[in-house]
Formats: sequence, C-alpha cells, structure tokens
Amino acid sequence: MNNWDGKHVLILGAARQGVALARWLTRHGAAVTLSDLRTEAELSGARQTLSGHAVRWSLGGHPLELLDQTDLLCLSGGVPVRVPIVQEAVRRGIPVSNDTQIFLETVPCRTVGITGSAGKTTTTALVGAMAERAFSRAGVARGDSGSDASTGRSVYVGGNIGDPLINHVDEMTADDLAILEISSFQLELMSLSPNVAAILNVTPNHLDRHTSMQEYAAAKARLLDFQRTQDAAVLGRDDPGAWNLRSNVKGRLHSFGLTRLEEHVDGAYYDDGILYLHDKGVDIPLVRRDQIQLRGKHNLLNVLAAFAIGHAAGLSLDSMFTAAEEFRGVPHRLEFVRELGGVKWYDDSIATAPERTMAAIRSFEEPIVLLLGGRDKNLPWEELARLVHQRVDHVVIFGEASAKIKKALEAGQTSREKPHSVDVFGHLREAVHKAQEIAEPGDVVLLSPGGTSYDEFKDFEERGAQFRLWVQGLS
Repeated sequence: MNNWDGKHVLILGAARQGVALARWLTRHGAAVTLSDLRTEAELSGARQTLSGHAVRWSLGGHPLELLDQTDLLCLSGGVPVRVPIVQEAVRRGIPVSNDTQIFLETVPCRTVGITGSAGKTTTTALVGAMAERAFSRAGVARGDSGSDASTGRSVYVGGNIGDPLINHVDEMTADDLAILEISSFQLELMSLSPNVAAILNVTPNHLDRHTSMQEYAAAKARLLDFQRTQDAAVLGRDDPGAWNLRSNVKGRLHSFGLTRLEEHVDGAYYDDGILYLHDKGVDIPLVRRDQIQLRGKHNLLNVLAAFAIGHAAGLSLDSMFTAAEEFRGVPHRLEFVRELGGVKWYDDSIATAPERTMAAIRSFEEPIVLLLGGRDKNLPWEELARLVHQRVDHVVIFGEASAKIKKALEAGQTSREKPHSVDVFGHLREAVHKAQEIAEPGDVVLLSPGGTSYDEFKDFEERGAQFRLWVQGLS
C-alpha cells in the first residue's frame, strides 16, 4: 500500500515490533487496532507508549469479528501464522504482512538482511560497526544509527535486533544503508528481499514454532527468493543448510568459511591464523586471528561472515578490519562477567538452542561448570549430552526443561568420568549459588542454557541481566 489514509489495519501482538508498526501506521493515516492476548494491566507500558496515537485496543484474545473491517492483518514476530484468526484472514483473502515487509516496501535506500540459526545478532552488529566506520570519518558508534554530517550518509541497524527500523524509515534517504537482522518468524510472511541477503547457517531451531525442519529451512530460504540479478547473496560455506541454497541465488554469490573458497566465489576465509578476502581471484590478507577479541570458532565464522557481507555491500577494507579489531561483541553472547576467586564467569544467555550451547562449550579449554536449562523448543539434546560428557566437569540444570535435559544426559552416559556432578534446581538463581559452591580456581562458570528463557524471564536479555546481577553480588 502506498496510501494508508483510512485503511483499517489489525496488528496482532503488542510487543516491540507491533507497537512500532502501530505508531508508524497511525502517523500515516491508518486506522489501527492492536490486539493482544494479555490484559490491560500487563500491557500498561505498551499502552502508555502509544497514548498519543489513535490506536484501538482489543485485549485478552483475538476474536474473529476483528477481521470484519480489516484491510490488512499484520503479525508481531511472536504470533504464529497458525492461530485461528490468521487462518481465517487467509480464507477471507485479507493480506497478511509484518513490520519488516512494510519497511522493505517503504525504505528508500539499499538494505542488508542477515539471518541464520546462530550468530546473526553478532554478525549484524559487526556489519553495522563496519558500515559506521565506512560512512563516518570519526567512526564513532551512535546507537542504532551512525552518520557523518560531512558525507550526509547514515547507517541504520535494527530489525530483530534492537529497534524496529520502521521507526526510522521516514528519515532515511537514498544514500543511507539499512542493516537488518531478520528471523524465520518474520521471513514466513515476506515477499521482498534485501539487496544483500546473508544466510549464515540453517540448523535445528524453533521447532516448537515451525512444524518441521523443512518448514523452518524454507522460511530462511525466503530471504533469497525475491532478489534480483543485481543483488548479492552471502552463504555460509561450512554449513550444509546454508550452502545447499546456492542454487537459489539470483545475483552475485559470496561466501565465507574456514577453508579456501572456490576460485569463482568471492568472500572471506581463514587460513593458518589469518583472515583473508578472496576478490576476483585475488587473496587479500585482512587481520590475524589473534587481533579478533571474540572467543570461539563460531565467532571466527561470524567475523568472516561480516567481512563477506561488508564486501558484498561495498564497504572499504580499512573500515572493515578496523571495526573487526575494535569489536568486543554483543551483550549476553559469551560475555565475560567477572572473575572471583580464580573462577571466570561468562554470560551466554543468548544460547536458546542446544547447538549454540555446544559452540560455547567448544570456545573454552578450561574446566567448565555449565548452567543448562530453561524452556525446551522441541529440539534434540542428545548431541549436546555427548559433548557434555567429553568436555564439561559439572552441570547445574535449572528450569522447566530440567527433566528432559537430565534424561538426555543420563542416556548419553558412557564410561567417561565427566561430568563429575549433575545437580537440578527449579530456578536460575539457585543454580548460580550451586555453581559458586562447586567451582574451583581455574574453572569457567558458563551460563549457556540451551533453552529459552520464557519459563522464568521475559526474554534472554532479562535472564542474562539477572544472571549478571546475581554473579556480581557473589562474595
């Protein structure tokens, strides 16, 4: 839609994306109804945020009669497409969209979209830092956007990370660059692709939301489906789920990986301690591995991905390797919290799938006390259990998925002596105190749960923030 005046838009879900879209649509003349399953008391913050906007509220459910006057139905990321009101809208022929689709329909500048089962937030943040370096002579980060008055160009970073970029689309110009993290939930509904589309990896995740791995992979693949021949795609070479999508690429193919790339494929790779860019048959050294501050092989892949994406987007080499050297990571992603009594504590609350926990474990050589738990997403735990028996000295399980995790650990038990102990608690705070009791000088205590936070916290960020507070309070 190019003209929103008088259009009736129903938004399901008053979370960050739904609230941002409601604000933007009302400013552009739409009649907006915001529907949420929660109560008025639970949504007091969201209602206050939109108090100056003519938004109609429908709380406590999604009655089908809301569709009677609806021209467009929009979903926040947390709302599944299988809920009855969405299915009824499809039956009636009412179009279904979301904030990311409307942003891409409206944005005047080039766009970079990044998705993947793991690593997309770190990669998106680093590409944003690289772009800010490229666009600003000072190279100073400025929150969700960075600009330099002398160039008149701005960088906007958001989407599934930070601020929904629909909040800023009206101020963007043709010379700017918008960098979005995009989730599988958002991709389900999209019929537009960014100019540079990056799929880092496709491994089991969110199978509590998607009915199968095939459906989940198909959602990720949609990032490529609507590109044009002048666009660019970046695929992870070492991940079969991403690399198998190369036949879907319509424009230029770029890649990244831990081994040399094929001669005809541009991108980034790692060899003998050095990160390289392969560009039109020429290998260009970028930085040494020891100049990168992020731990773990998975973060090395994230940095390689950022170089490949930045190159595909036309960013200068100087800006990219300077940003990569300075980048210290994103909160709650293998973030160092403190050292106490010779024990180092790390916050990896973002690890909401077993595979992410496995990547975190492999980032350490030290003995590990692992905090594992939360809510299960209908994902397999067996491979993680095998790694735990090889690498983890003590496991402290917490939360709703405790029984499932403990069963997986017991089923994977071998003659190996690790882990030395497995303890189970109902809540993370109890697990923190048990970890302090167990840990010895030289150990790492690692919160890398493998499950979501929704059994006890609002999101993984709140879980990580509480973990940090409790750890800082230890004596």
